Formats: sequence, C-alpha cells, structure tokens
Amino acid sequence: RVQLVESGGGSVQAGGSLRLSCIVSGYTYTGGCLAWFRQLPGKEREGVASLDFGTGSTAYTDSVKGRFAISQDSAGNTAYLQMSSLNPEDTAVYYCANRARACYLAADWYNIWGQGTQVTVSS
Repeated sequence: RVQLVESGGGSVQAGGSLRLSCIVSGYTYTGGCLAWFRQLPGKEREGVASLDFGTGSTAYTDSVKGRFAISQDSAGNTAYLQMSSLNPEDTAVYYCANRARACYLAADWYNIWGQGTQVTVSS
C-alpha cells in the first residue's frame, strides 16, 4: 500500500526558505497526483500545490504562486515543496497527499495522507 512520510518542517523567520520532502513508497500506478496541503487548528485543510505524475503539470493556490515550487526527484520516490519568501501566514501543519487519478487542490479528493510536518514563520 502507498505510504507518505513528510519531513523538513521547522521554524524560520519571515523572508526565509524551507524545503519539505515527501517520501512516497508502495506507489505502483502510472500517473496520479501528489499534492501538498496545509492546515491551521480549527481550519479546513487548504490545497497548496499539486504535481501530476503523468504530465508533470503543476498547480498552485494563488497565495503561494511565485514563492513555492513543487517537484519530484528523477526516481519518483520523493516529492518536494520548496518554499521561499515565507511569511507568518504560511505557518501551518503541511501534509502531502496522493491519489491515483487527476490532481485537484481539494482535500476531499485524497485518501492517502502523510503524518504532517509543522512549519512556523515568525515575523
């Protein structure tokens, strides 16, 4: 079965950068999607970025366009979220998620999730 393990979270000052990693194991499909979400306590999970494994196309929520970049390594085992120009509004628990079909930046479409990694941006 597919398993996702995130890492790379931490604390950073505003304007700084972090790179999150999501190790994907057990994935045997051709195509599908890897997405990053974030969540604050008491808030809904927000889609941040997605990567279509089949086409390589990416999508981002408006608030992170130009600052975040989603990618994967050549072996397809690890996905990354490079985050730059971070601001306090980016503080959240970040999750990677996987589905075997097309990408959507909506949490309800995903049934495989990592455990999450905390990102804290101080002003």
